[in-house]
Amino acid sequence: MVTSHESALVWFRRDLRCTDNAALFHALKNTPKVWCVFVLDTDILDALPRQDRRVEFIVRSLVELDEGLRALASQAGAPSPALGGLIVRHGSAQVEIAKLTAQLGVQSVYANHDDEPHALARDAHVRGQLSDIGAALYTTKDHVIFERNEVLTGNDTPYGVFTPYKNAWLKKIDPFYVKPYPVAAYAKHLAPIPEGVHPVGKAHVPTLPEIGFEPVDDLKVPAGMSGAQTLLDDFLHRIDRYDETRNFPSVKGPSYLSVHLRFGTVSIRELAGLAWDRAKAGSAGAQTWLSELIWRDFYHQVLFHHPHVVGHAYKREYDHIKWAKGKQADAHFAAWCEGRTGYPLVDAAMRQLNQTGYMHNRLRMVVASFLMKDLGIDWRRGEAYFAEKLLDFDLAANNGGWQWAASSGCDAQPYFRIFNPINQSEKFDASAKFIRRYVPEIAALGDKAIHAPWLARPADLAAATDVVIGRDYPAPIVQHDVARAETLARYAVVKEGK
Repeated sequence: MVTSHESALVWFRRDLRCTDNAALFHALKNTPKVWCVFVLDTDILDALPRQDRRVEFIVRSLVELDEGLRALASQAGAPSPALGGLIVRHGSAQVEIAKLTAQLGVQSVYANHDDEPHALARDAHVRGQLSDIGAALYTTKDHVIFERNEVLTGNDTPYGVFTPYKNAWLKKIDPFYVKPYPVAAYAKHLAPIPEGVHPVGKAHVPTLPEIGFEPVDDLKVPAGMSGAQTLLDDFLHRIDRYDETRNFPSVKGPSYLSVHLRFGTVSIRELAGLAWDRAKAGSAGAQTWLSELIWRDFYHQVLFHHPHVVGHAYKREYDHIKWAKGKQADAHFAAWCEGRTGYPLVDAAMRQLNQTGYMHNRLRMVVASFLMKDLGIDWRRGEAYFAEKLLDFDLAANNGGWQWAASSGCDAQPYFRIFNPINQSEKFDASAKFIRRYVPEIAALGDKAIHAPWLARPADLAAATDVVIGRDYPAPIVQHDVARAETLARYAVVKEGK
């Protein structure tokens, strides 16, 4: 990626960091004068509720990115570093990028790849607009270790099964692919922002009210590059036991870095490099975590090669399934969303999501299986609800996870594998610490009774401050064994090839 242009604009999207950033590195290395921009894209924001954790996370991260860019410029001896930093626009990216490019008079715009279908369409539109004014859009890989066509089968086709993909990924990886981009070496090319681009006296990054949003009461996750580093430092003390702890929602097992990977406040090269080195040294926890990072690459290449998965089953025959519809299905879906299904682990997981924007990975599988294979509701409804609520929502991973649970995706669980929510509760939250946190109305129940309170003896319920099922906590909205039989019948259309 080499140009002879005199000035450039770096367009940040899902890569909110000023270290080890491919697009920023290429722009700085190849161009003597570089500006940086982020667009608070109204094409996306206008569809969101006015209080959204993701928007708050982005705005907080932009403040730190702006400060980081100015610090880089200062350390590198760039001219007027205090006048540099991040340009933030609020409007449609399809309009604002070309407008700013013309205003600055730059000849090239650099950005990192975003392979979501709507993003590819947006970039194609922007590329055309830039061409009309004599500028070019250059994009490069940054968000994954291997993308698009970098890991293919021997027949040069994309993998549809994870384990062979993982083996090929591990065979291909070497130090080059996790080497950081030395952004600081060229930071002197960061240019001061011309007068008029930022209104005088206004902070570089607008506040939430200035873009029509309200602050979130408690974001709970530290934002920005420093937030990612704090979480990473903490996880590195626990990574060697990740394989043992990751499935228990009341245990501090996960890295909690998924939102930082989603918005690029941490480099995937740094994380994969750390995990790979530790795995090679024999850490079972690091090996398991590296596998999770490879799953992330896998789902991104699935989305790139099979964009029909947005709205349709990867395995087309699964689109023939007749999902439950009507008033009862809608009532069941509402109960699932609100955490009042009568199954404590399912309800605790959904309440965690609604209250925090986060859900433990084991629980994502449990609640997804429950929605589709206990309630018979279309996976796309659950996928859309997660897309609305998850702080770490990523289209590729969310879609891949839901289709895995629906048995309709790449390397998915067999359709006849149906999670039993009671067994999952007893196995992964045996002491009910997680349930008691999010379903306090049954917290007084004993460790055995709390997993299926409708089966508890009246004496146990009476001893637990007179808990009455159906009054203090819902009775189960479906019976799992009955629902399981209905699911097997529903999925028979796939088995029969109809």
